[in-house]
Parts: sequence; structure tokens; C-alpha cells
Amino acid sequence: MKKLLCGLLAFVVLSFTHVSAETREDSLLLREDYPQEYVVVKGDTLWHISGRFLQSPWKWPEVWGVNPQVDNPHLIYPGDVIYLTWVDGKPRLGVRRDSGIYPRARTSPLDHAIPAIPLRDIIGFLNDNRVLPEDILKDAPYVLGGRSARIIAGAGDRVYARGTLLEEQRRQGVYRAAGEYKDPDTDEMLGFELTKVADADVKAQADSVISLDVVKSKKEIRVLDRVVPTEEVRIQSIFYPQSSPDGVEGKILKVLGGVRDGGQFNVVALNKGVREGLEPGHVFAIYRQGERIKDPVTKDFVILPSERSGELMVFKVFEKVSYGLIMQSTDVVSIGDTLRQP
Repeated sequence: MKKLLCGLLAFVVLSFTHVSAETREDSLLLREDYPQEYVVVKGDTLWHISGRFLQSPWKWPEVWGVNPQVDNPHLIYPGDVIYLTWVDGKPRLGVRRDSGIYPRARTSPLDHAIPAIPLRDIIGFLNDNRVLPEDILKDAPYVLGGRSARIIAGAGDRVYARGTLLEEQRRQGVYRAAGEYKDPDTDEMLGFELTKVADADVKAQADSVISLDVVKSKKEIRVLDRVVPTEEVRIQSIFYPQSSPDGVEGKILKVLGGVRDGGQFNVVALNKGVREGLEPGHVFAIYRQGERIKDPVTKDFVILPSERSGELMVFKVFEKVSYGLIMQSTDVVSIGDTLRQP
């Protein structure tokens, strides 16, 4: 009997210890200064709202509780109240919607819903930037020029290109190569970055010469710009953050937007893509390269350890390259910085 009681006591203690450890682990998700509730305002993002409650804002799907009494519970609107509660000892974030202010039926819920991340910082890259493999780019038609031997053209002009269309469709994009991407570790060619300069409609094709009417231009079209099928881009406002895949580490290839170093809300290109299993929403921790310094005693050079300097979320994925948005940073982000699981 005594052994039985001792066994039961040990079981209770171990169970309590396990539950307490889980509770402590869950509570570590929360900031020390988290509010009990927060009223959503126009201009908020899910990442920003989550950052008021959580130490790691990208973990909001882990603590998000669905309220079955609220229409579209995964969509958040200005005026909604985000509140913290506890369920079975675990923190949960919920949404409360005042039916007196918001009718239960929304005619266009996505129009005014709060996005996951700042769309203004990525929309240009979603619409106008892409990465193509070298072999596909070489096969794309190139611009010969415009009417009257013009070497530049814009909206309303007709231009001529030579080659075979990659896809037979009326609307084509005119793109300019903005550089190549090579893997910094293996020297593998990852692709060419293209920026869209115009949209054009195919009017005729004869003897490998394509006549195109420019319908919209962002920049002037130049000789040797490439004609590539336009992408069917659906602007995605809701992302579901998750840790990057196990065993996948990467490097920053470039800080886009014409800047050398980046910080919060800058877009970067990284050397991993669909091939490595990346999807929009994957989150990486950024580690800044350690500096190379001279040891004052031995006189040799030492490379200091890399240190965590921020987080990014992938929002557009190509075969071997992806675009990510730096969501937070404590130091500048530079080419060559390492990406690991957060």
C-alpha cells in the first residue's frame, strides 16, 4: 500500500511538473507588457498586432483561437477587438466584433481586412519582378526597336521583337534584365532577375518578327528588352507564417530597391526556392556575418561569431530564388548574411 501511494504521488508530481513546464513554455510566447485587449485601427497589420502580444509575432497562428460566432474569423477589420484569454492553461488570441457597428454580412470582406504584412512594401515586387532560369530567358524574344527606327518607346507606341513567344497569349510583358543570381556557396546559376517595364498586346507575327502595341509602360522600352508572358498575379493579403523547413539554410543574395544594406520592411532575395520546399509565409531568422578582426596577441585574424539580427518572411517564391520581407531587424542586413530556422 505504501509503495502504491508513493507511486501515485510520484505520478502526480511528474504530471504537475510536465504541465507546469508546458505552461511556462506557452507563457514565454507572450511579451512581458502584453495588453489584455487591443482595438484594431486602419493601417495595422496582423504582424504588428501580434507583436503587441507575442515575443515572436510570426507565431500568431499558434495562439489564434477561432470564434465560431464571428463571420470570417481569420479576417480582422478596423474596430475589431483582439483579446487575450487562456484555454486549458494556454494563451489564446480571439477577436470580438461589435455587431452594432459591423453587420454580420459583409459584401466584400477582403477589401478592408487587415493584411498580414505591409502590402505597400511588397506589391511592386509581386507585380513587376520575377526570376527566370537562364535557358528560358535566352529563348525569350528580344526587342528590335520601334517605328521609324526609334530605339525607345512607351505607351501607345508599336514595337517589334524577334523570336518565338514563350506562350501564345495576347498580353505580353516587356522585361529588362536587372542582374543575375549565383549561389554564393556553390556558384550555381540560380536565374536572372527581371523587372517589368511595360505591358504590350501582340498584333501580328511573321517570319519570327512580332509586332506589339504598348498598352501600359512604367519605363521606356529599349532595344534588347525581353518579351515574356505576363504573370497572373493575385495579390495575397493573408499569409500564414510558419518556420522555414528543417535543414534549410540560406544566404541573402541582394537587397532589392537599389540599396546596399537593408532594414525593416526592405525586400531581399535569397538563394532558396521551390526546389527546397519554400512557400509564401515561411519565416527565417537572419544572422549577420561576424567581423574579421586581428588578434592583438597572436597577430592572426579571427572571424567573430555571427549574431542574430532580425527576421524575414518569404512572400514570393521562384524555382531557386525567393523574395522575403524583413519584418524586424536590430542591425543592418547585408548580402551574404545567413538565414536559419527562427
